[in-house]
Amino acid sequence: MSPRAKTGGASGEEFARAERAAKFILSKTRLRPRIGLVLGSGLGAFADEFASTKRIPYQKIPHFPQSTAVGHAGQLVIGKVGAVPVAAMQGRVHFYEGYTLKQVIFPMRVFARMGIRAVILTNAAGGISRDYKQGCLVVLRDHINLQGSNPLIGPNDERFGPRFHDMTQAYWKPYREAALEEGRRLGIEIHEGVYAAFTGPCYETPAEIHAVRTIGADLAGMSTVPEVIAARHMGIKVLGISCVTNMAAGILDQPIHHEEVLETGERVKNQFVALLRGVIPRIAADVASV
Repeated sequence: MSPRAKTGGASGEEFARAERAAKFILSKTRLRPRIGLVLGSGLGAFADEFASTKRIPYQKIPHFPQSTAVGHAGQLVIGKVGAVPVAAMQGRVHFYEGYTLKQVIFPMRVFARMGIRAVILTNAAGGISRDYKQGCLVVLRDHINLQGSNPLIGPNDERFGPRFHDMTQAYWKPYREAALEEGRRLGIEIHEGVYAAFTGPCYETPAEIHAVRTIGADLAGMSTVPEVIAARHMGIKVLGISCVTNMAAGILDQPIHHEEVLETGERVKNQFVALLRGVIPRIAADVASV
């Protein structure tokens, strides 16, 4: 394979677009964050509490995909959590919105080009484990990709990462341990579990939930996994946290509504913010040593 085949074509264009977007964002702020956050459905309020903020709507960032999901503000917020500079996405894009997986992971590519070395990915999820209840927080230990594809399919640009990369520790163990410790210190109901990613946009059937419980899933959702794959491809360490905003289909004998997802996210907002405020300085200490 020629050197151009490794970095040229569509993959080379993806790198160039990510570089342009990153330079645009960094030109708007003096802060140089090393930690990125993705704040999922109903969880974006955390970014409203940052100090020294710069807000950039996604539509102003070159090549950045636009969020259409309810509960996703669709802007990048750069600011400080205490003394730690961070970049937070208030909302993400999903496969079910009609985007390709390459587009879904583009923000992770941009984060990497900005110099970010750790990400905290949050989401609203349906609880499968009967140990969970609505409103609890779950630190992700692993995931099961049921979206039918992988965002790295196609030409590989080695400037992002290797053709084949290890996913043994998709979710960085020291970050998981830090989140669990902080949650317990704060008296938050917090668990650790495995996340199953479906495509959506419809919620899963009871039979699908029964099937994924059988293969080891504790939670079900429609996001996060493509971003984790891309982040690890680029050597970015990942902490994943789900808010159980509803119990998955068939766990309770009642229908599922998106309004319930947003309402639960609002109800647990203070606990979620407290957890992130406790974890971010610990992650900052780790990335500072890299």
